[in-house]
Amino acid sequence: MNAPLRYTRGAIALHWVHALVVLGLIGWGLWMADLPKGPERGWAFGIHKSFGLIAIVLIVLRGLWRLRNPPPPNPALSPLERRVSNIAHRLLYVLLVAVPAAGLTSVSFTKYPLKFFGIPLPKPGFPDETLNAIFSTTHQWLAWALAALIAAHIAAAVIHMRRRDGTIQRMLPK
Repeated sequence: MNAPLRYTRGAIALHWVHALVVLGLIGWGLWMADLPKGPERGWAFGIHKSFGLIAIVLIVLRGLWRLRNPPPPNPALSPLERRVSNIAHRLLYVLLVAVPAAGLTSVSFTKYPLKFFGIPLPKPGFPDETLNAIFSTTHQWLAWALAALIAAHIAAAVIHMRRRDGTIQRMLPK
């Protein structure tokens, strides 16, 4: 069997930085969800929104990178594994766009300003509790779906690591 080809350094760097940001956002979102109203909750939501904006920039960069640098083929995968991997990666990208998009849309319908680490940003929309609730709920459900897909992605990586088929080395820094 041929050794699988590695991803580019840029793809590897974007993958791991984005993974840290997204995992941090999921953990932070779970922690802050039950905070009582007050300054700590406002601060926690502000941090979450700021890193959410970073996640949006990262997924745009990853998408642009991937257009110019398609993933290298992996001969270690069976045809079925290749198909499942392709579907899972496409769904990951969809959710990595949809989750922060729903969050940003939700924020657009609150009375609170949108800030990036304290710097006010213009926001589309207007205060509307109903629209905010719809997009906030959508953001939460999509985030749960993303968390489940990330768990499956990590499980697949562990399986490939145990197989020692070279797949995991494709995305690890040297």
